[in-house]
Amino acid sequence: MHRRHLLAAAAGVPLASLATPARAQPGWPNKPITFVVPFPPGGGTDAFARPLAAQLSKQLGQQIVIDNRGGAGGTVGAALAAKAAPDGYTFFIGAVHHAIAPSFYPRLDYDIEKDLVPMTTIASPPQVVVVNPSRIKAGNLQEFLAFVRANPARLNYGSAGNGTSHHLAGELFKQLSKTFIVHIPYRGAGPALQDLIAGNVDMMFDGLGSSAQHIRGGRIRALAVAAPKRVAAFPDLPTAAEAGLPGYEVATWYGIWAVRGTPQPVVGRMYDEVLKALAQPDLRTTWANNGSEVATQRPEEFARFLNSEIRRWAQVTKTSGAKLD
Repeated sequence: MHRRHLLAAAAGVPLASLATPARAQPGWPNKPITFVVPFPPGGGTDAFARPLAAQLSKQLGQQIVIDNRGGAGGTVGAALAAKAAPDGYTFFIGAVHHAIAPSFYPRLDYDIEKDLVPMTTIASPPQVVVVNPSRIKAGNLQEFLAFVRANPARLNYGSAGNGTSHHLAGELFKQLSKTFIVHIPYRGAGPALQDLIAGNVDMMFDGLGSSAQHIRGGRIRALAVAAPKRVAAFPDLPTAAEAGLPGYEVATWYGIWAVRGTPQPVVGRMYDEVLKALAQPDLRTTWANNGSEVATQRPEEFARFLNSEIRRWAQVTKTSGAKLD
């Protein structure tokens, strides 16, 4: 496989065409709003969705309820959101995984481009190579590579599920490093991280958003960040290129969608509120601590980017030979 970069970015559709024309809803919101998060608690999507939901709850005067619906690489939750009533009380927080899914899963119960309306991305953290320190004694990436090359198929890595960026990041790592590590898919990054901390798996290629607190707490050890430059939150953590694996650059992105058919004024209001929330210093600090910048883009940019990501990942999946495990 040629060198592949999972780049963070965003894209979308003009607010005037964000939804099927519908009658405005006076007084919206007048009841709690649901954010469908398609992974269990504790993963990268959760790490950004929950602080955003808390801030939006303050701004809107109504509670934003997080509904974690994990399974099948995030596609179970996406299908649930896509079939929700377009009444302005259900939104979807998804990620790069949902651009990968159309080429990885032969049958999906939804179409990410037709059934959900892209609004904006919210974060773009890089991924990081992390290991369980009790199972992996290597103190740096070079020591780790020497061990895994001498012990093919002895180690395993957990992922957020088949067809997620964690999975393909692992396949890219194996190709670039000429190593073999066994893939173990989970129903989300949260459960995989729990097993990594518990010592039930050896390592992960995880988003920095979900790994950051565990790295700081010493529960897992970071060997390298898969980014072109070091992350301000972890200035002593080398890039993969600095650590001896040039070309390994892997980032993810997280975004928010509305249900197709949601009244246009509601979508426009939520879009404005999300931008306002992401401009708050507290959220920016949280994002920085999670190794990410705030990544907001116009809806039309998000839509174009999503389409390009779907096409690019179709080629990446084909070239890599990655498959369901």
